[in-house]
Amino acid sequence: MGPERRTADDAFAVIVSALGSQPGVRRPIAPATATQRFGSSALRVHGRIFAMMSRGRLVLKLPSERVAELIYSGRGEPFDAGKGRPMTEWISLEPARQADWLDLATEAMEFVGSKR
Repeated sequence: MGPERRTADDAFAVIVSALGSQPGVRRPIAPATATQRFGSSALRVHGRIFAMMSRGRLVLKLPSERVAELIYSGRGEPFDAGKGRPMTEWISLEPARQADWLDLATEAMEFVGSKR
């Protein structure tokens, strides 16, 4: 099945499968559901979240300049975690643009992993 036909959860499962065994990476402790703790379904590197699903969208932690670039290009939106204001260094990506999710998640893993 091509990336354009996967559900968002299936696309995230591909990311978990691809990155979940990298050094320092911990897989999600629970599958994504509507009623869970923040980050419980997240991928972490050295204990810090770098990728997760939220409201059917992929959320990644990237440098603020990269987040701004992705927003400006129309590839993502600011992520606010439901608190009414965007979180810096976080971007929310819509399921319709899954083709580059794995590359961006890898970028997020490298960014967060470098902040040890």
